Amino acid sequence: MIKGFKEFITRGNVIDLAVAVVIGAAFTAVVNAIVASIVTPLIEIFWQPDEEGVAGIQVPDLYGGTVTFPIGDLINAAISFLAVAVVVYFVFVVPMNKFKERAAAKAGVAEEEAADIPTEQELLIQIRDLLAKDDTSARP
Repeated sequence: MIKGFKEFITRGNVIDLAVAVVIGAAFTAVVNAIVASIVTPLIEIFWQPDEEGVAGIQVPDLYGGTVTFPIGDLINAAISFLAVAVVVYFVFVVPMNKFKERAAAKAGVAEEEAADIPTEQELLIQIRDLLAKDDTSARP
């Protein structure tokens, strides 16, 4: 059981995934800080925050108050998601795809070289045919 766990952990995919999660979490914190300090103030230029500090469209409710639709939070979340997705794609997905293409190209070259070498069955057939040829030529 421990041997299987060790093999699972030492696989490259698991380690790559762990690194991606850690770096993704750290980068998410950076993106959230940028959005909170730059994007949120820009949104508040167009929509004034309500008493609770939520920027968005204010609509009167049935009881004489107002309800704020938090458009600012939605825009912040969308920008954060897009920023993280772009970085993850270009930092992790693109290099991994290139690595896999190179590995496949190297494996393809090795397979082509191996294809030139006859298999054991092909060698046995050639030997049989040569023996049969020699046997028929030795008979008068």
